[in-house]
Amino acid sequence: MTDWSEQRRDDVLAKAELAARARADDVARARGLVAGFVTQARRRGLAVSPLLARGGDSRDTYRTGLVGWYLRRDGSLAVADDGEMYVLVVRRSLRSRLAGVQLTAEEPRLQAGIGARDGESIALASLLDLRLKAGDSWPVSR
Repeated sequence: MTDWSEQRRDDVLAKAELAARARADDVARARGLVAGFVTQARRRGLAVSPLLARGGDSRDTYRTGLVGWYLRRDGSLAVADDGEMYVLVVRRSLRSRLAGVQLTAEEPRLQAGIGARDGESIALASLLDLRLKAGDSWPVSR
């Protein structure tokens, strides 16, 4: 390898390591916000509800076996009472309609909706605060 290619490889590796550390820090801080939300929601007596996933842009809903608090009015994002965050949009399927779906918790990020359409991204702290302020009057459209 030439000096140039070695330097280039080292630069790429250093940038990747820096990005990984930044993401880990972002996730750790976001997990702290979510844990604080769960504590506050319980302290305020916010009712948990069964969390239903929806099939893409359709009105079809699917049981998840989870209970918690919806964070978005469209029902696409929630925090379960176990303190994990879930995206509640799934691929449509007859089997899932009958049997429900198994969701995998998502790593929370300080900016909810990264990569979403314009206007759908919001600071996680603001989203959680809005949800706490709304209390049990948080409408979820399906």
